[in-house]
Amino acid sequence: MKNKLLESLVNFLIITISKSWRIHIKGSFPQKPAVVVFWHNEMLPIWRIFANKNAYAVVSQSKDGQILSDLLEKWGFMLIRGSSSKGGKEVMNKLVEKSMDNYVLLTPDGPRGPRHILKPGGIVAAQRSGVRFYFMKANISKKFVFKKSWDRFEFPLPFSKITIEISEPYIISKELNNNEITELMHNIEGKMQ
Repeated sequence: MKNKLLESLVNFLIITISKSWRIHIKGSFPQKPAVVVFWHNEMLPIWRIFANKNAYAVVSQSKDGQILSDLLEKWGFMLIRGSSSKGGKEVMNKLVEKSMDNYVLLTPDGPRGPRHILKPGGIVAAQRSGVRFYFMKANISKKFVFKKSWDRFEFPLPFSKITIEISEPYIISKELNNNEITELMHNIEGKMQ
């Protein structure tokens, strides 16, 4: 009961503070349907710009994932629970299915890292569904960094200026073999740094 109350309070504070963020978009907002990826430590302002856009979010089944799920549901997201390590095949099937008509968002280095290393889930889902693939970066002017967390999580402070960079859309050919996908992943990972 005490934990649930604390989680509700944390989410209330995040939602309240997020209303003060001054977010600037650099690039064109993704066209639906699309798979959108971004680093785990930069996720809050990116989740925020997709609030109430009928988007799907991939969230782990961990305790931290439950806290995030509650927040994302308040922001109007529909959830796909699981990760590459838990329920990976089911998650991939849902990713492909839901991305055919919707936005599907995920953190490709989550839920446990390694930090800023691109896992293939989002790229493979976009390839299988034939939809556009985008990556995003959040540059936060004033933030608190959780230095002891695996991803050095960044919490934007009130009234922070945030620039969200959006990549050009990628259409990932179904003809690409594993080596070509790996090469593409390294290329995208480099651009996301």
